[in-house]
Amino acid sequence: MTKQEFLEYCQTTYSTEPDYPFEEDFETAVLRHGDNRKWFAIVMKVPRRKFGFDSDEVIDVVNLKLPLELFGSFDRSEGVYPAYHMNKLHWISVLLPDVTADALEFLVNASFEATKRKIKVRKTK
Repeated sequence: MTKQEFLEYCQTTYSTEPDYPFEEDFETAVLRHGDNRKWFAIVMKVPRRKFGFDSDEVIDVVNLKLPLELFGSFDRSEGVYPAYHMNKLHWISVLLPDVTADALEFLVNASFEATKRKIKVRKTK
């Protein structure tokens, strides 16, 4: 999946438009919930070398937040790595050229659910 296809999937599925919050960086896109403004994805360009490859090729990478129960369900052979430049206990990096569309859609859906507004239930006496 390309960056553009990923952004189109998120726009169609979640009605989100990319946000470019970093000054003079028009490549890095953040996708947020409309109500709580929390990030559920960040798309950035990263050299493959940062993921242990012997290559300086710069690729599109998506960082996604996952619930703890999903960690370890995917591995590097599927294009999923510990998060680049974010908390590795809660976030993963997905290399767009290396992951299947089905796996990416599953992971972004999990990230969207993990970051959405929680509904608080009040106990009645």
